[in-house]
Amino acid sequence: MTSHGGRRTQAERDAITVEIGYALCSAAFAAAVVFGAVAGPALLFDLPDTPERLLLRTGVVLAPVLFAARVVSVLVRFRSADQPGRTSPDS
Repeated sequence: MTSHGGRRTQAERDAITVEIGYALCSAAFAAAVVFGAVAGPALLFDLPDTPERLLLRTGVVLAPVLFAARVVSVLVRFRSADQPGRTSPDS
């Protein structure tokens, strides 16, 4: 990306769009998996009230936190990889 105020090229805009889509889709998938793993037993089995509520609430709290963390980590990594003057670790 140009960091000196210039307009972005179509390829740069496309790359940003693809990266945002990837971040959102992978975050939604990860959040759904975590919610299913944590709250799934409460939804599938007849558990006592306290463990059932605890599992459901934990899943409801963890899923959005993981979603946000995944989106931020993917987009920050994309931005830092695109900085001019940076070298890749394997060069």
